[in-house]
Amino acid sequence: MTRRDLAWRGAGLALTATACAICVAVGGSPLMVLFFPLVFLGLPLMLHGKRVAQSFRAERRGHCHTAGAVHAARVRRRGSLSR
Repeated sequence: MTRRDLAWRGAGLALTATACAICVAVGGSPLMVLFFPLVFLGLPLMLHGKRVAQSFRAERRGHCHTAGAVHAARVRRRGSLSR
């Protein structure tokens, strides 16, 4: 696992842990609804790391073949590692 991937996974862990801690701190308050979606943003980051960021960049650019772009980047990366 690269440092960049580990950093993205750490950011996901921090986001999820912070959002969960805030939800617990506010108790049964309606404010909990505002912070709960942050948990769902942090979970994919913890699991998939930098691939999530790569998908966001491809979507932000309006790429209509996001899955293909992510796969092509992964294939290029594997090809550069084997040389």
